[in-house]
Amino acid sequence: MPKSIKAIRQLRQNPSLTNAYDRFFNPALLVQSGKTPHLNIFQHELATLRYYPPLDHVPVKHRVPLVFVAPLAINMNIYDLFKERSLIRYFLEQGFSVYLIDWGTPTRAHATLNFEYYIFKQMPRLLAQVRQHSGQQQLSLHGWSMAGVFTLLYAAATQDPDIKNIIIIGTPIDAYASGNIGKLYKKLGTTLRWVKHKTGLHPRQIPVPLLHSPGWSNALGFKILDPLGTVKGHLNLLKQLKDRKSVEAHATLGEFLNNMVDYPGGINRDMLLKVWLENSLSRGEFPIGGKTVYLKNIHASLLAGAGTNDGMVTVDAVRPLTNLIGSDDTTFQLITGGHVGIMGSENAAQEFWPLMADWLAQRSS
Repeated sequence: MPKSIKAIRQLRQNPSLTNAYDRFFNPALLVQSGKTPHLNIFQHELATLRYYPPLDHVPVKHRVPLVFVAPLAINMNIYDLFKERSLIRYFLEQGFSVYLIDWGTPTRAHATLNFEYYIFKQMPRLLAQVRQHSGQQQLSLHGWSMAGVFTLLYAAATQDPDIKNIIIIGTPIDAYASGNIGKLYKKLGTTLRWVKHKTGLHPRQIPVPLLHSPGWSNALGFKILDPLGTVKGHLNLLKQLKDRKSVEAHATLGEFLNNMVDYPGGINRDMLLKVWLENSLSRGEFPIGGKTVYLKNIHASLLAGAGTNDGMVTVDAVRPLTNLIGSDDTTFQLITGGHVGIMGSENAAQEFWPLMADWLAQRSS
């Protein structure tokens, strides 16, 4: 028997070798994300509005549609990681009408895109399409990370009376309270104010193309924020090579983390200056479009959540939101996990998703 054939047979008979080979040389076989069927029902410029039809065995039970507003830089697979651990599929199984705003893949040609573009130009247009498609005027919005800023600023700036419920997860409200990162930004913010006072110079004057960040750098940034988690993930892979499910999970999460998209320079400037360095949201206000908008003008029911191990946006950075908006119906919830884990980990799926679905069901009739 030729040695090559013998080697192939030995490979097939050894699960660890088979899984290792697939993980490093054929990872597409292992990736489980993005399996829930959807329809692209509207597209404008880079943005696409996705609609997820009801599952065959689950009728729509709740009148108010749920719209996932995605952050930039990530790919959409975080919302649909695994069949048994998909945020999209979970809400379909609970009988919700589900939509997702996918912002597409900006390039350096889109470096000037900023908060005003997404909040004043794109979100009203996309939400109008949700209303037209669903036949419902009232909506529930879910914003994770930077998408929480988009969601809050849209609701505050437009004072849309038909945003019935808002879910905000892992969004920096009091940026200075976000652990060591927050302390660093507070010092930098003080320094910038001193420089502006003495020289008249300000980072707003930096051309936005210089602040544009490519997808690979955003992926690297996520990993740098949790280097121990990255190392642990690879060590666990080596320990669990015999287990196909574990290898599939590693490949699926790796596909998400390794395939991020560009941040437009305008968005980077707005996030860095207004959210982190100037800490505007902590005061319940935000300068945008030549005016100041106020979180107190948001009257939707609010569920805010923060990850217990989130090193990017800590619990103390999220918690103040419940006291800044104008609603009497606010809830704050701790979620086991880090900045990505609060969206798709087993703990989040088992502990937080049922709570979130129950909270939303009570307010979606």
